[in-house]
Amino acid sequence: QSVTEKNIPASHVPPSRTNEHIEGNMSAKEELKDYSQNGAVAKKIASVTPYFPFKGIERFYDIGGFLKHPEIFQLVVDVFVARYKSIGVDSIAGFDARGFILGPPIALALKKPFIMLRKKGKMPNSISGKEYGKEYAGKDVLTIPRGSVKKGDRVLLIDDLVATGGTLSAGIELVKKLGGVVVECSCVRYDAIYITKKLYKSNPCNHCAYAFPVV
Repeated sequence: QSVTEKNIPASHVPPSRTNEHIEGNMSAKEELKDYSQNGAVAKKIASVTPYFPFKGIERFYDIGGFLKHPEIFQLVVDVFVARYKSIGVDSIAGFDARGFILGPPIALALKKPFIMLRKKGKMPNSISGKEYGKEYAGKDVLTIPRGSVKKGDRVLLIDDLVATGGTLSAGIELVKKLGGVVVECSCVRYDAIYITKKLYKSNPCNHCAYAFPVV
């Protein structure tokens, strides 16, 4: 752009030049608001979320990738906040331990309580669920703070990823044990085969996994 063009009012700039600029800005803004699971924002997040083979899991996604980029981490939070602001939840429960990273900023943005789902023996004044098979090996038990969920509460469960789903299913059962309703189970990455074939079959309630695409 020349010095003389900078001083020309926008109305005097050739229409094609002005329209291209406006349309380009609108397109960029629309892309940043595309929060669909396969949209522009999801792809931007995926581009900085690497995966590695880990403990028998072929693609173990590392959320440390986007945590290194504050602007991308903010996009992750924005996506979930936009979704659950419209759906409506009473509280957000995060799984030990990476759910403790993702859950609190979302809970703060929605002004909702955050609940820690911890492994047995790590939290006082808590209620224990049933023993479950862990994603990698062995058995474990989840606990939830006593009185954190009341009958009829709409609870969002959140974690970084779902592999075999053992921990996620245990969390669903624990919330239901206290009389709560699991609205959805959210994660950044998930195994689509597990979600469609196993989780729904073992827990036939009205919830689903909302996550970014596995690429």
